[in-house]
Amino acid sequence: MIKLIVGSKGSGKTKTIIEMMNRAADESGGHIVCIEKGMKSTYNIKSSVRIIDVDDYNIRGYDQYFGFFMGVLAGDYDIMEVYLDGVLKVGNGDIEGLGALLDKFTDIAPEHVSIIVTVSCEVDELTESVRKYL
Repeated sequence: MIKLIVGSKGSGKTKTIIEMMNRAADESGGHIVCIEKGMKSTYNIKSSVRIIDVDDYNIRGYDQYFGFFMGVLAGDYDIMEVYLDGVLKVGNGDIEGLGALLDKFTDIAPEHVSIIVTVSCEVDELTESVRKYL
């Protein structure tokens, strides 16, 4: 399952996913992972959430991001939720490419894993390939 949190910069997307992650850390029977760009949320997230900064791995573009994401999933079968913050930055703002990435996640990710993605733009800027995940 993919869930999008969409809004312009400063609209509270990151705050929303931090609250969601912390609640999931308290309630989930599995592991919670946050993959973000820039490690801006580290001090607000519970220590039981695994936080990964894509900048530490020099991830550039959606193809590298997808491979990295699948490696994270393959390394831990107990992951229940993955939060992705800053994905559009990794893909240089390519919204159509984001839709293709979300399709790949849907095709490959295990059914029991929820994927929550922040998208920093207005809803009316989304292409149909992304909008279908709202």
